[in-house]
Amino acid sequence: MSPGQQNLFSDAGQPWEEDDRRDRLIARVVFPEGPPEPYDYEVPEPLRPEIRAGQRVLAPLGRGDRPLVGYCVELTTKPELQRRLKCLSQIIDSTPLLTPSMLRLTRWMSEYYLCPWGDTLQTVLPAAVRSKQALRELTLVTMNPHAARIIAGAKPPKITAKQQAVLDILKNNPIPVSLADLAAQCDCSPAPIQSLREKKLVVFIKRFVGEGVGVLHTGERDRPWELNVDQQRALDVIHRAQQAGEHATVVLHGVTGSGKTEVYMQAIAETLRFKRQAIILVPEISLTPQTRERFLARFEHVAVLHSHLRDAERLWHWERIARGEVSVIVGARSAIFAPCPQLGLVILDEEHEGSFKQDKAPRYHARDVALFRTRAESVPLVLGSATPALETWHRALTGEAVLCGLPTRVSDRPLPLVKTIDLRVEAQNKMNSGAITRTLHIAMRETLADRGQVILLLNRRGYSTHIQCPQCGHAEHCPHCDLALTHHRQKDLAICHYCDYQTKTPATCSKCHFVGLKFTGLGTQKLEAEVKARFRDARVLRMDTDTMKAPGSYAEAFDSFRRQEIDILLGTQMIAKGLDFPNVTLVGVINADTALHLPDYRAAERTFQLVTQVAGRTGRGDRGGRVLVQTFNPDHPAIVAAAKHDYAAFADGELPVRSLFHYPPYWPLARMIVRGPSETIALAVAQNLSKEIDAKLKAAQPNSRILGPAAAPIAKIRDLFRFHFQIQCPDQDLLRESIRAGLALQKIPDGVQCLVDIDPLDML
Repeated sequence: MSPGQQNLFSDAGQPWEEDDRRDRLIARVVFPEGPPEPYDYEVPEPLRPEIRAGQRVLAPLGRGDRPLVGYCVELTTKPELQRRLKCLSQIIDSTPLLTPSMLRLTRWMSEYYLCPWGDTLQTVLPAAVRSKQALRELTLVTMNPHAARIIAGAKPPKITAKQQAVLDILKNNPIPVSLADLAAQCDCSPAPIQSLREKKLVVFIKRFVGEGVGVLHTGERDRPWELNVDQQRALDVIHRAQQAGEHATVVLHGVTGSGKTEVYMQAIAETLRFKRQAIILVPEISLTPQTRERFLARFEHVAVLHSHLRDAERLWHWERIARGEVSVIVGARSAIFAPCPQLGLVILDEEHEGSFKQDKAPRYHARDVALFRTRAESVPLVLGSATPALETWHRALTGEAVLCGLPTRVSDRPLPLVKTIDLRVEAQNKMNSGAITRTLHIAMRETLADRGQVILLLNRRGYSTHIQCPQCGHAEHCPHCDLALTHHRQKDLAICHYCDYQTKTPATCSKCHFVGLKFTGLGTQKLEAEVKARFRDARVLRMDTDTMKAPGSYAEAFDSFRRQEIDILLGTQMIAKGLDFPNVTLVGVINADTALHLPDYRAAERTFQLVTQVAGRTGRGDRGGRVLVQTFNPDHPAIVAAAKHDYAAFADGELPVRSLFHYPPYWPLARMIVRGPSETIALAVAQNLSKEIDAKLKAAQPNSRILGPAAAPIAKIRDLFRFHFQIQCPDQDLLRESIRAGLALQKIPDGVQCLVDIDPLDML
């Protein structure tokens, strides 16, 4: 029974008499919206045959017996005589939503990330699964195979402009389209589509949501490629673990274009041979349509989980996975919670990517969750990247993981030549103006003349990053955040990229009312305008979160680029990963320093990874490729190593620095953020909390240290003042226990929030 639970006991009734004594079934219940600790309830006789751990239940809580939904996480029997417990009111689910292994996983996540167990359970189960939204029958529309003959017949039907638009869409889409989506694409009501059905030009199909929508592959299945020696060696390591039925962490370190995906494919094929399931995590499913298509082309039973799925579709996939009807699950970080009854393999592609870390509680990292799950279920874990996270690299060096290298590209294609352009020198050249230096301009002109394609990377969206008054120097800031507003020229808006505040671009300075405001800094919108002005005949496409909002826009953009309908693709980091276009012969990095000097100990690592990854987008075909990196810091070790495609050199230089200052992977790290509407109160809470934690740490581990508290680099977001401090301790368990004890002793005022981030990636 949990401590502090006395208010759950009924006041009525005396201890049972001797003849009423018998074993009682006790359910331990965790509440997502109630107190964080579990509570014990008696299972009444009528519910005994149905109750299982992993089901949701309805239970009375508190003196008022408020009915609350909770999760039954454990069942025990207690024969001893004691006061009567409150009884469960109802069992909500006919079958458990969570298996025993998933309950153990969520319990570990709760303890490791210092997050209430109930919140973790809610994270693992999608809202659609919890709500059990019924699968809706959907009307799909497809072209009648005989439509062309009907139109060319002796009495061709009359076709309106709206109906022709419908036919044009269906001609180019082999997969049935929902009636609602088709009407929306054609900007019409369902009436013209119904009319086409009456004319027998289209066919209506009734299916459940999700079935055949966006996951069908037409044509023959792709066949496995022949592996080179390094690929086969890596595959053999994975196969040995699979055949032995044991866990192994395999770090697949392959240069860009080295064929890591084919190793994944053949490892999955072996998993399927054992009639087991595989989970493949990619940084962001909507950003990597090529990855999705490759798996759909190779394997028959594939579920693709991403953020654009409707609730009913997500439920449909979830239930198919749980029944074992899906062999391969491809998705972003939350796909690690897929309810596979026969898990056989987990793969993290581009495992270094920060998107695998969740930015709200529980602030889990999919890589670490995958490691716990694969160890518990005795299956291999494959971590693939050209630029592994230093924590992963260190594990391989210390023997905690098996390192498999793919040092060469497929077919022995050479890595692209990378040249740095010193912006300090270029700035003094009067012939240079704008974001594109003369050297890069000439290279782009030559590439386009040779019918090659160009990728330009600039990791800043918007038109201008600052709106500043030249008279008084004031920069226009977000009224809710401690951040400068970014000018978006397309709609003439000033936008905050943190809280999404937006207003019309000011005509005068808000401080001195001067009229001639200056728009400084460079964003992707401004770069796009410059590219179009310099290369008027080129077909240009910009990809950032401003242009890629509509569902399917990523896939459509990549398909256009693949078909060579686009000459120059420019954008943010979303174009730096997951792309394989043989006709790209030039990559330009407009400013490699955007993240290099941020107040974050990972700044150099992120810069190296981004430059290396985007450089790998070229030279993948027979035509070769080259990379031009514009930077103010050409001698920085991260830039030098990226230019040489030398990960080992970067790691050898960076790891000793991490060790010297006790940063991961050598010492565990936690970050505490205290935020509130009052700057004074938030600071006081941060100071008191850091003192409590420091006292607990120093008593057990004098070498531990706390840095801060201080104002966070972004000192205010959404009207909340932010203070942070970081905690470094060689003992992970002591680190968490000290934070837990400090929070328990601290009285948190109303409106103030204390956020815990274990193994933080974002220090801003």
